[in-house]
Amino acid sequence: MSAMVEAVGVRKTFGDLEVLRGIDMTVATGQVVCVVGPSGSGKSTFLRCINHLEEPQAGRIRVDGELIGYEEVGGRLRVLPEARLCRQRQSIGMVFQRFHLFPHRSAVENVMEGPVTVKGRRRERAREEALALLDRVGLADRAHHYPAQLSGGQQQRVAIARALAMAPKLMLFDEPTSALDPELVGEVLQVIKDLAADGMTMIVVTHEMGFAREVGDHLVFMDDGVIVEQGPPRDVLRSPRHDRTRAFLSKVL
Repeated sequence: MSAMVEAVGVRKTFGDLEVLRGIDMTVATGQVVCVVGPSGSGKSTFLRCINHLEEPQAGRIRVDGELIGYEEVGGRLRVLPEARLCRQRQSIGMVFQRFHLFPHRSAVENVMEGPVTVKGRRRERAREEALALLDRVGLADRAHHYPAQLSGGQQQRVAIARALAMAPKLMLFDEPTSALDPELVGEVLQVIKDLAADGMTMIVVTHEMGFAREVGDHLVFMDDGVIVEQGPPRDVLRSPRHDRTRAFLSKVL
């Protein structure tokens, strides 16, 4: 199976704080990788490095074989111009903890925005595709509602539909349920489960261990900027090998 994501030696610092200390990760096409760990372990920063929202100080990340954020010239890396970087990001969908919807636009208008403004899609076609995506995430009857008229779970599902509207090769989820009331978590996780069943390649930073066990193909435990332990979710959750993993899981399971 081919690799969709290849990260080698990724390091990231903020001032004197080294947040990522050499991350190596490979994600196969169609695989669902769940990343868990305590707050401040570098999980979200690593996701943001994958689509170059954060620029690593060292290491390389390839998505579907393409080097992200840089080009090699004479054996050296050169930062890509913003226009080319934006084109790369089009193939990488990202869903954040907060929904970041346009409050003055309806659900269908939020989903249409990327295809129309970035890809130049005709509005009529973009609207049809957006309505189909809202139906896919269970919100066909909320297409013309504004964000303030939607629950948190519904807003997050609109955000997922918006990311899917760009037809990404890879989806990144940064704790997509952490800002939701507990009773709304399930509806968002179900959408992600459906995407997994459809073969979407995903990296999901999550604190939902049951979801990681059920849906994940691979589980990564991060702490203090490094990958401490990884493997099949059921194995890591049932029989962690590392003391730090055991200590973390004892508090969340």
